[in-house]
Amino acid sequence: MQPINTHNSDSESDRRKTFAAGQVEDIPKGSCKTIELSAGRELALYNVNGEFYATENYCPHKGAPLTAGILCDHVIECEWHGWQFDVRTGECLTVPDKLETYEVVIEDGIVKVIV
Repeated sequence: MQPINTHNSDSESDRRKTFAAGQVEDIPKGSCKTIELSAGRELALYNVNGEFYATENYCPHKGAPLTAGILCDHVIECEWHGWQFDVRTGECLTVPDKLETYEVVIEDGIVKVIV
């Protein structure tokens, strides 16, 4: 009898990718930046008082780009219909919905998003 290999070599950590989003000084406090990924996918990167957060860029309501919205502290407000999201958790503060969030790291002054 031959043993079965139960190790999944295609684990989630193996599939994660890191994207350089720019230099820390190029993303001012209180600003948002669009990060374009493959296949038309976009993320939103936020600088909240020197802390960086990333979410998917499209509002789940009607698909508005969140980087075009208003960032106030940890809340991004969609410019189309006013839905508000906490950029730290992705939680919608307006209705029971949620954005996907992503880990952000700073290495040698470069902001990187792990997807």
